[in-house]
Parts: sequence; C-alpha cells; structure tokens
Amino acid sequence: MPVMTDEEADDLDELLTQTTPRLTNIPGVFARQCALLGALDEVASNYILTRAEAVKKTPAEIIGELVREKIAVSL
Repeated sequence: MPVMTDEEADDLDELLTQTTPRLTNIPGVFARQCALLGALDEVASNYILTRAEAVKKTPAEIIGELVREKIAVSL
C-alpha cells in the first residue's frame, strides 16, 4: 500500500467523515467467515476460532493449513 502524504490523509479523512458510504449486497470478510464457520459443527468451529486467535491468523488461513496438511499426508 502506498504511503500517503499528510495532505492526502487529511483529504481522505475529510471525505470519509463527511460522506455516508453506499452499502451493497456483497458480503464482507466477517460475513464470509461467519458463513464458512456456520457450515461446520460446533466443535470444529470452536477449534478453528480458538486456534486462529492463538496464532493470530484468520479462520480461513487455519482451514487452508489443515487442508494442505491432509493433502500432503495423502500423497
């Protein structure tokens, strides 16, 4: 991400504080993660959330690691 000058940062701050954002139907990162974890049983969901918090990663990253481990073992 490029570094903004103080003037650019002030302009962006002014724009964002004085403008109401337009909402869309596109789900954000939190909605997608909630849907992903909602597809799992409670034990799996709790494990993934706990592990993600412990290692400071997202639940999607934890699931990806688990899947890659399973693939590596099966080869």
